[in-house]
Amino acid sequence: MKSYRQELWMNVSQRMDFVNITPQVEEALRASGVQEGLCLVNAMHITASVFINDDEPGLHRDYQRWLEELAPHEPLSRYDHNLTGEDNGDAHHKRQIMGREVVVAITGGRLDFGPWERIFYGEFDGRRRKRVLVKIIGE
Repeated sequence: MKSYRQELWMNVSQRMDFVNITPQVEEALRASGVQEGLCLVNAMHITASVFINDDEPGLHRDYQRWLEELAPHEPLSRYDHNLTGEDNGDAHHKRQIMGREVVVAITGGRLDFGPWERIFYGEFDGRRRKRVLVKIIGE
């Protein structure tokens, strides 16, 4: 069995945004040489997410509005976590909602997606460098 590991680095200029990382994951898959197996993609920071959905701007705006309603950034005093000197209590909650990672089957050397599925990096406390792990195993 082959095993391949690659880190993708993100530096999102906004506090919250979604980045389609499917092309970078597909490139990692090509580099791995794996034809049949599994691809794990996970955010390596507790204020970021990786998820699968449609690459449609209206949906992304809906997500941003919905997440801000569920876990608003302000007032900062809303979160006990912010008493530690942080201002990202909301980002931890948003990450919990959107999830840490995805696993995608690999079939015939390609990500085995359903219609419209793409992999996204979700940033909830941006403006600094963060990592995404791509781990591919298989034959």
